[in-house]
Amino acid sequence: MEDPMYSLQDVIRCDLCETPVPPKHCDICHIHLCEDCVEEHLSDQSKEHYIVPFKMRGSIPKCQKHSTKVCRQLCTKCNSPICLSCVALGDHIHHQKEDILKWYETKKELIQTDLEDLEKSIYPKYLEAAKTIPAQREDINKHYQKLTTALDKQGEALHTEIDTIIQGMKSDIDDMDAQHIAAIDQQEVAINRTIPEITQIILDLKRLLDTSDVCLVSKFTSRTKEFRILPAQFQVSLPTFTSQEINTEQIHQQIGSLSELTITYPLLDEPRILTDIQTECRSLVSVSCLSESELWTCGYNDNILRLYNLQGELLKSVHTKSGDVQWDIAVTRSGDLVYANYSDRSINLVSGTQIQTLITLRGWTPRGLCSTSSGDLLVIMDSDDWKQAKVVRYSGSTEKQSIQWDDQGEPLFSSDSPFRKCLDENRNSDICVADYEKHAVVVVSAAGKLRFRYTGPPSTYSEYFKPTGITTDSRGNILISDFLDHRIRIIDQDGLFLRFIHNCGLHRPSGLCVDSRDNLFVAENVTGTERRGIW
Repeated sequence: MEDPMYSLQDVIRCDLCETPVPPKHCDICHIHLCEDCVEEHLSDQSKEHYIVPFKMRGSIPKCQKHSTKVCRQLCTKCNSPICLSCVALGDHIHHQKEDILKWYETKKELIQTDLEDLEKSIYPKYLEAAKTIPAQREDINKHYQKLTTALDKQGEALHTEIDTIIQGMKSDIDDMDAQHIAAIDQQEVAINRTIPEITQIILDLKRLLDTSDVCLVSKFTSRTKEFRILPAQFQVSLPTFTSQEINTEQIHQQIGSLSELTITYPLLDEPRILTDIQTECRSLVSVSCLSESELWTCGYNDNILRLYNLQGELLKSVHTKSGDVQWDIAVTRSGDLVYANYSDRSINLVSGTQIQTLITLRGWTPRGLCSTSSGDLLVIMDSDDWKQAKVVRYSGSTEKQSIQWDDQGEPLFSSDSPFRKCLDENRNSDICVADYEKHAVVVVSAAGKLRFRYTGPPSTYSEYFKPTGITTDSRGNILISDFLDHRIRIIDQDGLFLRFIHNCGLHRPSGLCVDSRDNLFVAENVTGTERRGIW
């Protein structure tokens, strides 16, 4: 709206001299004043005056305490206008005070500054920011959608992992089921294989009862003990599944656990001897089963390899090719006999009536050998200078592997004595070496890494542990003949001591072997007796 002061129809004039558009105003007297009349108006001291810019006429507040007074000052502490009477009475004596018009002008300047700042700087920024809000909202939506997608992906990964674990456990169950059935099948095969044998013995016994042939009856040998215990007996600890509460921090561990199938074959409380076989060997050192009823033998002071049955009958004699003393023998998977010849450093194969030299060593002398489940041949040997010893794996006559040093570069086996060493492969493919001079059984993995050394605890009767024979059974146990203690030690496949066999009157036990029924055959070195027992 147009200011009436500047309207042509009603021009505001100075109340004293009629000068148009007066710039001042006395807010107490309520008159308009030009610049020249201000001083004249103030000269009238009979009353109070307060000159203000024309535009501020009527804007100066009246004092709330003194209604006839105009507030000329502002108490900055109380932030309230005050009149001169208020100042004179001392209501705001210790407060800072400013001229209300100056304060007004200062505030107006601040307002103008703020207005300019808001219009030119702040407001445009807000407008620009407002324009970005939709884009931000879209970006945020995309971001959280991405997080949701990542969570969904992680969830799918966890579900996949859980499904994989569950499937793996189901596969383990299937494997254990198959293993269990295989154990039952093995038992069935063993029982069915034995039944005809028992049937035949029964018929033979009936014939003996019916015969009057004294010589025939006198040859009778009882085999009842042999069949009192069913073959391939086993105990089963059935696997169980133990579920657990789901834990978000340990999902994998909280799914549950599936215990392993354990099939144990407990050792008899009291081992017993089933058969004593008197051999013709003067110093029996090695035995090897050809079957459950036949076994090969060799002696230290003998150049003849002999095959006996369980009744002690000599079935076959083989004179060695060189006519020299043999150190060790082994039966291959195909049923052939392999022997190590000390004097000419050879490994020889006996097949039927033929003897073939498989391997001739150069600079090394064979001490012991065994045939593995894969058909390979393991030979432990010493160097001719007695400074080195190693185990070598052969496929036929081809060297496949040499095992000699541990991870620290130290020798695994003793090499400074002529004493016999023997070895066997365990069911887990470990190679077990009886090292007489080292007073230890050294067990290495199929890769040739040292697994452990067993040195004879918990105690020995003699000063040193002297292992002279070694074999393993279907349970992975390691059986060791202790030459000086006159007993057999049994440890598990990890070297844990299980028990002694020392109640059978053994004397200088040497070579060992087991048949498919885990019957143990022990060669007594001095007596030349082959003892067969169940342990």
